[in-house]
Amino acid sequence: QVQLVESGGGLVQAGGSLRLSCAASGGTFSRYAMGWFRQAPGKEREFVAMIKWSGDRTYYADSVKGRFTVSRDNAQNTVYLQMNSLKPEDTAVYYCAARADYSTTYYYTNRGEYDYWGQGTQVTVSS
Repeated sequence: QVQLVESGGGLVQAGGSLRLSCAASGGTFSRYAMGWFRQAPGKEREFVAMIKWSGDRTYYADSVKGRFTVSRDNAQNTVYLQMNSLKPEDTAVYYCAARADYSTTYYYTNRGEYDYWGQGTQVTVSS
């Protein structure tokens, strides 16, 4: 059983930056693909970014491409989401998720593809 704990959320002005962290325990972190999702009030949870187990392949939603960067430290069992040039529409609860990574080329972008979820961290961007 994998446990995921997000941290780093908060209140920031538009144009600012935040770095989210997700610490994993209870599994073999280096074998998991890690994803970030977000859910704004009244909306469905949506894909933000993901990173393959090796850390050398990433994939982003169009809405965050060029502004957000996902990375991981397998020695520290942690995945990060660096968020720059934040916009009010980025306001949401951000969740990290994990699943076993069976493919070297497939990018997991659907929430149903992930087996483990964190509790979420709130990000609020003021205008």
